[in-house]
Amino acid sequence: MSGSPTFSSIGVVRSSRTDVVDDDWDVETASIELLPPFDGRALRGLDSFSHCEVITLLDRATWDQAHMMRHPRGNSDWPEVGIFAQRAKDRPNPIGLTVCRILAIEGGVLTVGGLDVIDGTPVLDIKPWVAEFGPKGPVHQPAWMTQLMGGYW
Repeated sequence: MSGSPTFSSIGVVRSSRTDVVDDDWDVETASIELLPPFDGRALRGLDSFSHCEVITLLDRATWDQAHMMRHPRGNSDWPEVGIFAQRAKDRPNPIGLTVCRILAIEGGVLTVGGLDVIDGTPVLDIKPWVAEFGPKGPVHQPAWMTQLMGGYW
């Protein structure tokens, strides 16, 4: 494969949150409005799942080499780690991935809970969350990540 991949938005996020604030995302209810040619047919059957994965383009994020290693959220109490050991929005490829609760589907609009992106964010794809695709075996993470996520949802 040569060149850069290209993607087209399948939808756009509608949310009351317009500024990136790293906590309390669970109080937000966001909707994904599908864009033509996608409509309610593309969502048919998704309501039989409790959750979905939403893949977004973090179109207002920035990247430079200074982000290669950093203290998460600039907190020097946490270790300096590489970009691939954190979920910061400023990434080499600004792609977001969130598992969301499915709250409602009306026509070509999917309403979800727990989507951590701001109003107007382009949506690249939606996939049902399937338990069998979840992690196999025990899951572990460093204590600093548990602390960071304390108020996130």
